[in-house]
Amino acid sequence: MTHYNIIVDKENFNIGPKEIASLDIIATGKLQYHALQNNQSYIINILNTDFASKTITVEVNGNNYEMILADEYDRMVEKMGLLTAKTHKINSIKAPMPGLIIDIMVTIGQKVEAGTPLIVLSAMKMENIITSSGEGVVKKIEVNVNDAVDKGQIIIEME
Repeated sequence: MTHYNIIVDKENFNIGPKEIASLDIIATGKLQYHALQNNQSYIINILNTDFASKTITVEVNGNNYEMILADEYDRMVEKMGLLTAKTHKINSIKAPMPGLIIDIMVTIGQKVEAGTPLIVLSAMKMENIITSSGEGVVKKIEVNVNDAVDKGQIIIEME
């Protein structure tokens, strides 16, 4: 018998087979439902479902709610700590293509995270912003503004 943990607006609800069986709910259309609970009527429209993140956005009597669903397996994975975010440390940033360094947007000793803009590289008449693919601290900048670089050349060393 599966039990579900549903989070709505930071409120936790645990629902088991008994609660599911007692629901008085009928489909009134595609992604539309009518429910009764404690003599109260609810009109429910499912607005969005994201199965990857196990979220559902519903409209209940005109109010929108985002629900996060978790079954027993999800709770076990979370309890084991397998959902903790892993950080990706990087050692160097390489030029993805040949070009000319237009701007250097970081300094030595600066801490960077994934997505931090590092260098502006002009290639094929386009300016490309090179961003960090992980986290680290800028150890050495191997290039200067107006330097030409080759594809794969190390432009920044990280620690």
